[in-house]
Amino acid sequence: MTNTATSQVVAGSFRDPSGFLFLQDGVLFRQVNAIYKENYDRMMGSGLYRNLTAAGLLIEHEEATIRPPRLELAYKVIRPELVPFISYPYEWCFSQLKDAALTLLRTQKTCLDFDMSLKDCSAYNVQFFQGRPVLIDTLSFEKYREGYPWVAYRQFCQHFLAPLALMSYKDIRLNQLLRIYIDGVPLDLASSLLPFRTCLRFPLLSHIHLHARSQKRFASRTASKRSYRVGRSAFLGIIESLESAIKNLKWQPRGTEWAEYYNATNYSREAFEHKKQIVAGFLAQARPANVWDLGANSGVFSRLASEGGIPVISIDNDPAVVEKNYLQCARMKEINILPLVLDLTNPSPGIGWENNERMPLLERGPADAVIALALVHHLAISNNLPFDRIARFLSNMCNWLIIEFVPKTDSQVQRLLASREDVFNDYTQTIFERKFGEYFTMQGPVNIRGSERSIYLMRRGRQ
Repeated sequence: MTNTATSQVVAGSFRDPSGFLFLQDGVLFRQVNAIYKENYDRMMGSGLYRNLTAAGLLIEHEEATIRPPRLELAYKVIRPELVPFISYPYEWCFSQLKDAALTLLRTQKTCLDFDMSLKDCSAYNVQFFQGRPVLIDTLSFEKYREGYPWVAYRQFCQHFLAPLALMSYKDIRLNQLLRIYIDGVPLDLASSLLPFRTCLRFPLLSHIHLHARSQKRFASRTASKRSYRVGRSAFLGIIESLESAIKNLKWQPRGTEWAEYYNATNYSREAFEHKKQIVAGFLAQARPANVWDLGANSGVFSRLASEGGIPVISIDNDPAVVEKNYLQCARMKEINILPLVLDLTNPSPGIGWENNERMPLLERGPADAVIALALVHHLAISNNLPFDRIARFLSNMCNWLIIEFVPKTDSQVQRLLASREDVFNDYTQTIFERKFGEYFTMQGPVNIRGSERSIYLMRRGRQ
């Protein structure tokens, strides 16, 4: 194990004494500490690792021979298969969080077949890889101890069951509580926010309402006084009860502002098809390695890129359209699109310890190309953002930009201006081109037939 390369520990990987992630020469590795030796060997030798990876429940890895950064603690170094884009649970739609929860419960049930168990159930240990949720923390497993309660039970309820119940029964936007509470939604808070009728649902009564009360009741007692025995059958019963609770939670993607956007658009069929042709042509010209589609709605233009084999992060701030996008991805087994709920006017910040455990959006880029269609007028008029600020923001996000300009005479812009005074004297195509020209070299505009709108292809940097 000789290596002189400099290693950089990943900022969000420091809480688990079993090991940590680090980068070396741009490659991601995980150090497995000696304290985790017995559990690691059991997972690998029992057949659990082979079973979970074959089922697509756990990310694959290979053992590496490089020198670990903390040699005095190390047992092994592994190189996990790389997840191209890291997303967080407060960026997932309802069904994404639900599928992630069911993935962990299925993993836990499989573990019991090999006399092992999950020792934590953090939503941050799950990522979406090739269209499906997968556990990425190889160090989340421990030997099953007969009679002991499930140590990850509270965490699972806070990271998954509580936010899903709030999204289902109260308001879909309450998944943003996960952005505030990094270790999941406190159960007493969830219990107080949920309507009374959830007490009539036994799984929610037991796993949220009574669980919250027991936490409060036992908070001041010592561990020995609150210990109790849980046999294997009871343990499995808890997992199956949680699984039933999660499966029975529903949410229909409707009633939001943009849920039916494409049914109410002012495009004719000809104009819309021409717009798709323009975007497809610009994608062919740019040949990006990856794409972020901003204001993607249900992902029509994301699919122009993904069908060409380009990985796409499909972003919208409306949870209903992201839900529709994700459900279509799942139904059609589309592996190149990751839909996310993100508000570009308030994108995910750095949070956690030292504001550094979870990366802000821009640190997860830059994207090779950004698609920004029917977006600029919302940023400029609905959110009072000047063109130069929008251009600078997008220049920090991408190398190539496919962007649409919608003039004031367009019915959608008139809709935005209907309830406010038009103070946007700088909202003209001439000023748009001048301000974006300070950050990009542009090609176009190409006018969309049957429309007053136009689309540009821009490359970061001035000629």
